[in-house]
Amino acid sequence: MPDTTVAVMDNVLRFLERQHGLYIDGQWQSSQSATRLPVYNPADGKQIATSADASADDVARAVQSAHRAFSDGVWSRRLPAERERILLRYADLVEQHAEELAQLETLEQGKSINISRAFEVGCTLNWMRYAAGLSTKITGQTLDVSIPMPPGANYQVYIRKEPIGVVAGIVPWNFPLMIGIWKVMPALAAGCSIVIKPSETTPLTLLRMAELASEAGVPPGVFNVVTGSGAVCGKALTEHPLVAKVSFTGSTAVGKGIARAAADRLTRVTLELGGKNPAIVLKDADIPQVVEGLMMGSFLNQGQVCAASSRIYIEAPIYDQLVAGFEQAVKSLSVGPGMDPAAQINPLVSRAHRDKVAAYLEDARNKRAELIGGASGPAGDGFYIPPTLVVNPDDSLNLTREEVFGPVVNLIRVADGEEALQKANDTDYGLTASLWTTSLQTAMAYTPRIQAGTVWVNTHTLIDANMPFGGFKQSGSGRDFGPDWLDAYTESKSVCIRY
Repeated sequence: MPDTTVAVMDNVLRFLERQHGLYIDGQWQSSQSATRLPVYNPADGKQIATSADASADDVARAVQSAHRAFSDGVWSRRLPAERERILLRYADLVEQHAEELAQLETLEQGKSINISRAFEVGCTLNWMRYAAGLSTKITGQTLDVSIPMPPGANYQVYIRKEPIGVVAGIVPWNFPLMIGIWKVMPALAAGCSIVIKPSETTPLTLLRMAELASEAGVPPGVFNVVTGSGAVCGKALTEHPLVAKVSFTGSTAVGKGIARAAADRLTRVTLELGGKNPAIVLKDADIPQVVEGLMMGSFLNQGQVCAASSRIYIEAPIYDQLVAGFEQAVKSLSVGPGMDPAAQINPLVSRAHRDKVAAYLEDARNKRAELIGGASGPAGDGFYIPPTLVVNPDDSLNLTREEVFGPVVNLIRVADGEEALQKANDTDYGLTASLWTTSLQTAMAYTPRIQAGTVWVNTHTLIDANMPFGGFKQSGSGRDFGPDWLDAYTESKSVCIRY
């Protein structure tokens, strides 16, 4: 077989060789901590770079830089059209460096270079330009009021939207570039400053994105990046008194801790948290469409997607046929490194996460669950898990209720749609769900009854910048995207004028 692995670009290699510091006040700065954090290539387990392990004092420097830039008005008081032009220029620069960013993403995160190119960079450009356009579309309201005194006085009230201040963005490791930009762009479009912390596992692409922002014309202090552990760096950032808003994407447990800390200062918080996302497949569904759609919905990025379909409820008349279809599809998947465009399943992000997913599968084996596995990864030290179907799992299995966040999918037989709805909603989570049916009447009747922030019909996982996204129940609070995206980054001020 010919070697189809993508050659690493020279400028990517040079970036990996750098002694990466912190990006504060528009320039690289050294951390006060001498500790360096390793960055590994998940495909072979080898170290490819290091990043700074920021101290609480380092974080304070970054927040103070962001607060100073906000207070000075170098960005917040700039004309909206000027902010828009700079952010559109930023998107153009990202597009010019698309292959470089895609390769960095694959090398540090493990995902397919195809996904890095199409989603992490290609789709990110859509979000960047959408958010940039919102800079010039921040609107308020004018209101009639009935203030009765003094007699004969007239009043006019209007509401203006003002940037909230310094934003802290906490980014997970599954889509570090794209989710990072989901926090950076609305903050900057609204006129805020931001300090963003990528996962210590995947810090590289956001560090490069900060450089490109400065090149585009974003003023010093407006976009800062600190790298380090969640326990020190993340905690110091989310608890800093000058932070006006926290935007966090990650686990429900960590999100709850951030919400508790924010409550003490009444800091605004947006939380996009975990999910145990169901798919309901009714007996009239188009079976080839279901297999194609839920293979992508379940195994995209090795299942390391908060919106992934991990519980598939199938009506009994088509259950066996669908299990056979999924089995054939899973066993046909090729497994290999992300830099090989032919590989359909790639390594998980880290050794620790690989071991966590493996423990779920071991628990299932010990409890005699029926598992259907695909190909194993290449021999060596890569962080691979075979794509796996769990057939009609018992409720005693840990993987039936907990978020596995890996290439593991449960296929569950149900008697009818009512049982599927009951089981789909029987969870503490409510991020996404999907319904598969060829009946428009059924789709319109079922979707209001599914408890999730996003419900797809005959598709799963795919999102858009104009489509609000967020969770019900313990899957989070607040919404990203859509025409009201900047509301979470602004305060509403009522102005009352007597005349």
